[in-house]
Amino acid sequence: MSPALIVGVLVAAGAYLLCQRGLVRIIFGFVLLSHGVNILLLAGGGTNRRGLPIIGSGGELGAVADPLPQAFVLTAIVISFAVTAFLLAL
Repeated sequence: MSPALIVGVLVAAGAYLLCQRGLVRIIFGFVLLSHGVNILLLAGGGTNRRGLPIIGSGGELGAVADPLPQAFVLTAIVISFAVTAFLLAL
């Protein structure tokens, strides 16, 4: 499956669940939506088109992946975990 299809399904399911009335469904919707955005950020980072973000001996600088989207995803995972824990505490 392509990342665009996966992102579309996760965001659509998350948006549908966010519109429901139950708190558990809202939490599941938020989790699905955050996973969809994380996959979107990783797919936009170009990790499948380039090499690893670590520069080895003799490696060109333009041939490696940009580590910034990976850092964004890591930050988004931590934030979504904190918001999910807050929603569960409600």
